[in-house]
Amino acid sequence: MLSKLLSLMCIFPFVLGALALGPSSSIVAKSLTTSSASASTSGASITTGVITIPLSSYPFTPYPTPTLNPRPPVFPATDPLSPPDVSSDMQIVPNFGPAWATAYQKAKNLLSDYTIEEKVNITTGVGWGNGLCVGNIPPNKNFPGLCLEDSPLAVRFAHFATVFPAGIQVASTWNRVLMRARGLALGQEFKGNGVNIALGPMMNMGRIAQGGRNWEGFGADPFLTGESAYETILGLQQGGVQATAKHFINNEQEHFRTEESSNVDDRTQHEIYAHPFLRSVMAGVSSVMCSYNLINDTYACNNDKMLNDILKREYSFQGFVQSDWSATMTTLSAVAGLDMTMPGDITFDSGDSYFGGNLTDYVNDGYISMVRLDDMATRIVAAWYYLHQDENYPATNLNAFNANDEVNNKHANVQADHYKLVRQIGAAGMVLLKNQNGALPLNKPRNLVLIGSDASPGKSGPNEFSHTSGTDGILAMGWGSGTGNFPYLISPLEGIQERARRDGSSVFWDFDDWNTALAGNMAFGQAVALVFTNSDSGEGYITIDGNEGDRKNLTAWHNGDDLVLAVAAQNNNTVVVVNSVGPLIVEPWIEHPNITAVVWAGIQGQEAGNSIADVLYGAYNPSGKLPYTIAKDPADYPAQLITGGSGNEILSIDYTEGLFIDYRHFDQANVTPRFEFGFGLSYTTFSYSDLFVANIQSLDIDQEDLIAGWENGEASPIAEGSSIALWLHEPAFQVTFKVTNTGSVSGTEIPQLYIHHPSSAGEPPSVLKGFTNVEIGPYDTKHISITLSRYDLSIWDVAAQGWRKPDGQISFSVGASSRDFRLWGVIPA
Repeated sequence: MLSKLLSLMCIFPFVLGALALGPSSSIVAKSLTTSSASASTSGASITTGVITIPLSSYPFTPYPTPTLNPRPPVFPATDPLSPPDVSSDMQIVPNFGPAWATAYQKAKNLLSDYTIEEKVNITTGVGWGNGLCVGNIPPNKNFPGLCLEDSPLAVRFAHFATVFPAGIQVASTWNRVLMRARGLALGQEFKGNGVNIALGPMMNMGRIAQGGRNWEGFGADPFLTGESAYETILGLQQGGVQATAKHFINNEQEHFRTEESSNVDDRTQHEIYAHPFLRSVMAGVSSVMCSYNLINDTYACNNDKMLNDILKREYSFQGFVQSDWSATMTTLSAVAGLDMTMPGDITFDSGDSYFGGNLTDYVNDGYISMVRLDDMATRIVAAWYYLHQDENYPATNLNAFNANDEVNNKHANVQADHYKLVRQIGAAGMVLLKNQNGALPLNKPRNLVLIGSDASPGKSGPNEFSHTSGTDGILAMGWGSGTGNFPYLISPLEGIQERARRDGSSVFWDFDDWNTALAGNMAFGQAVALVFTNSDSGEGYITIDGNEGDRKNLTAWHNGDDLVLAVAAQNNNTVVVVNSVGPLIVEPWIEHPNITAVVWAGIQGQEAGNSIADVLYGAYNPSGKLPYTIAKDPADYPAQLITGGSGNEILSIDYTEGLFIDYRHFDQANVTPRFEFGFGLSYTTFSYSDLFVANIQSLDIDQEDLIAGWENGEASPIAEGSSIALWLHEPAFQVTFKVTNTGSVSGTEIPQLYIHHPSSAGEPPSVLKGFTNVEIGPYDTKHISITLSRYDLSIWDVAAQGWRKPDGQISFSVGASSRDFRLWGVIPA
């Protein structure tokens, strides 16, 4: 049996021998081969060794469900179907512990008479293409099974479902109400299609500006990403579907995503990359998906430190961990914290599995504890009960693999009036980067011309390219598994023509990106010339024009730069509209005197053209802010895409920039960006005044000693749930101030609060820790409040393995961007 087991394990070598592994332990066994050699690509090296789990017997003690008593109003018992109201002034920490405890008891009761094989079946997908959804857990006695389905912005493969703006677009709104509303609408559509588990949101950090899947996530700052994930998950699960926080963790580029080790130090991991997942757990997320890559030489789905010690112990995650598709590397991943393997087979259509019969053998032979198998199955079933999916939940009514299946495809129309929300988010997420001489909003121009294919409908409809693997019209989302089928797609041509008809304006167009002479001639004499350009990216299993998921550069697609310059040479009122998945280098044309305005439109989903028209004409006063930095030169970014290596070895990618990603690096290195993180103009102006900061009395009387210790510079203790403890996250300080609209039109401002730690802390100069959005009428003033927790002011102490207040004075600034501060204050000692 031993030789059989060894042959079925991961292809990398193991150290054999006993290694006791409790729920809070950390695997340190190394592969027999751990030599490394320098690679030719800067910033990377090649390692031939992978840290794995040796074959042995592993006892297991389950993590307890949370027992901290609810303390309303700050810490109320919360059901995922009834989350707290949205608040820009975060004063509630929802307590999902009672709901999880109830779900666990129901799951244990259901599983009490299940055999080993039946419990294993709950952990093992049926294999690629063998069910109605992209992932499927089969029915099992009184358990009806589970449907897992993409994507973070739509019900993928559904016929009558909405394609929402991508994650990066909703992050650009900096608007928690819209984040929550989008999550709720998505959740309702997933439930309407009988999907149990939605495979989103995605919350990787945008470390690489060219990262192929950055658009699925929420930008390049952990706080903004964490709040976006938090609100999205609360909304999704309010809609009835289980949410999935992905990809855990450090899946920051598509190149070699299954063959690279992201080497990250403990402090950077906690403060940057893990933070959005912590906020996901605090939102009561049902599932976490582990990623393809390795972390510090151990595969993510086999990583005891990340799955057991941080996610399940430190964050007290009560749901289940599922693998990304074919990211399971060994049966012993169950020991490291993996609860479910997807889609079930080792590789697509291979007919075998690391779980299934092999997991049964490992349990029967004593390598994996029966208690651990119980824990795996219980977590999965408990999540089903937790979302009340045992209560008249609709059956799956789509077929992800056969659009012509009229038996299972019920063509449920789940769209409702969600198009209104799509249009609103599309507009709210646009960022006005430049506006000179009152070029925008447009005011009934006598004539205008639209230049560039990005202004047009696709030549063969919105779904002409499989997996959205291309575009010859308006770019409204990237490509890959994070997409959906458009029910329709409004192009800028359609949106603008509808408004021009009402205004009596004449509209002309030229969609040939490459005939720059014609473009210039078309622009000559027009009251306004609108040039549309874009940049696309996606998942690495698709390559478009040499872009292997990740973008090969940061220049505009479809001859965009030359097109803009050709038009600007012939028209002194040229407005550039950019639809892009992420940052572009705009230096070739940004300072051209004839370019009067630039609208960073993002990627807006099915209502793209209407959203663009709303902003151009002032039906929506732009309020979006950049969720990343736009640099002057690609080399200015602190981390670069690594493309070296042969693909036959594990490529080591060292996160040498540490805490200094995106704007944090630009600030630290004193590099001037073209447009800083958090930047965005409006059709009006705002002023700030009357800053005040005060302490908030703690309600957590049971942990007053921990609060006192924190105030004296002591780190939080090593314990179960230590990083999500109420005393760390309850409101501790309140910052208040006023914002006045000093212009003649209504507008929405996004005040941002940045912490400045003492130099001894080793932190970036400015760290985002608060934001809100406020709509203000002309010449009116609004009172604003932003609360801060002790966690918001803490740094990760690697030696103590806890959160602590740094020594010295903590100050803060409030302003309109990461470099436009209007008010300054000090946190009370």
